Amino acid sequence: MWRDFIREHAVGRPNHIALMDRQQQRTYTYTQLHQEINRLACHLRHLGVQTGDRVVLLAPNRLEHVTLFFACVRLGAILAPLNHRLSGQEIAAIVADLDPAVALAETPEKGFLDLAILADDPDAIHIPELTIAHDQILLILYTSGSSGTPKGVMFHASMLMANMDNTISSDVLRPDDISIVNTPFFHTGGYNVFCLPLLSIGGTLILHPRFDPAWVLAEIRQAGVSVFWAVPTMFQAMFDHADFAGTDFSRIRFFLSGGAPLSVALIQGYHQRGVPFKQGFGLTEVGPNCFLLETGDAFDHPDSIGKPMRNSTVVVVDDAGQPVGVNTVGEMWIAGPHVCLGYWRNPELFAATMHGDFFATGDLVRVDADGFFYVIGRKKEMYISGGENVYPGEVEKQIITHPDVVQVVVVGVPDPKWGEVGLAWCKVRHPLTLTELRDYLNPRLARYKHPHHLHLLEELPLLANGKIDRPTLKQRGIEAYRL
Repeated sequence: MWRDFIREHAVGRPNHIALMDRQQQRTYTYTQLHQEINRLACHLRHLGVQTGDRVVLLAPNRLEHVTLFFACVRLGAILAPLNHRLSGQEIAAIVADLDPAVALAETPEKGFLDLAILADDPDAIHIPELTIAHDQILLILYTSGSSGTPKGVMFHASMLMANMDNTISSDVLRPDDISIVNTPFFHTGGYNVFCLPLLSIGGTLILHPRFDPAWVLAEIRQAGVSVFWAVPTMFQAMFDHADFAGTDFSRIRFFLSGGAPLSVALIQGYHQRGVPFKQGFGLTEVGPNCFLLETGDAFDHPDSIGKPMRNSTVVVVDDAGQPVGVNTVGEMWIAGPHVCLGYWRNPELFAATMHGDFFATGDLVRVDADGFFYVIGRKKEMYISGGENVYPGEVEKQIITHPDVVQVVVVGVPDPKWGEVGLAWCKVRHPLTLTELRDYLNPRLARYKHPHHLHLLEELPLLANGKIDRPTLKQRGIEAYRL
């Protein structure tokens, strides 16, 4: 059942700092955050928002992503934060799908109200405490839509609470933890990795409008940050920054990376500074916090995502849906209370991903004899070269160990002889030839897994959430080698 934990902490630890907003240079105690949420709930009620209504927010990271979420919950409404980097046509299509009662934007467009209207104090309205049903939808996040029409993932009350429980269990988070939120709120990590779980136990958040490696390193030195989550490209930018060497990491309990595979060499670079560094795993539809790599295991199993959390039931299956054996690659299916309620107004598409209680993730993994999971790649990214299955994630893990490679994405492209072969897109420290790369891979990978093409880029394109834009690189590769 949903708990109004901001209200609880406003009573239990009223003067404890809940949030530091670096954009507005304001600090909110739990009492002040509770009052701000009530103020916005009154605003939304004046605008006619009722239980079950959708409220759309179109803005980069800012305080209202947090306060409007809780204000909507207090009214039984649904917040839907949209990707502000989408085109006008894409935004209009999602808004039409949601049919919101209110749409707010930092930079108003047709059909949107100016977010600045919330700055004025509304006439006070008594907002009674609601009992939120376990299956009540509280948040809708749209997938990126890079491979098709965006899907609105429905986060219901018990899903959000189960995700929080997964995150704070096993001593992952503590009430005295301080963390930074600078990943976008229109993706699941913004709300569900540390933001909501940490607030649920009375911790402290530092909110940044965007990611900047210098800002993060400064917060670690000056603000007592103890835990931090980001995607691999962000951790690489921090590692490469001039301030990295002079940053004291002694207060860091752990760093957590998610959203994409991480270079073991980069993990070891942080380990050399004494930082426990973990890889996590999840996806929008199932949490996203499903796996835990214990801090003590992070040094011995740096390339593992750990083991399923207590609320997660995981099976690894073949194409026929039958369980596979130890160290055999298969698709991961996940069940548990943290699986979403479905896709907004698209139940047929969601039903196609379900096998009983299990959600088919499309992720390929293997499990070792000790129960540690390792991500191999995405099922749809696999390509067949000369009749052999090739998993790009497996190839990337070897290429990234090359001392000159900073980032890499491998995609399958057409080939007249083999059907498909690998193309490696790389960001490098020093020039690298395909022959040199293949020679390096000889003792590490079977020859059929070696890329047949190598393209060097100064920067790999990124999505809005900081992940490498794999679909764009895939399309560029197909066009370059179209038969």
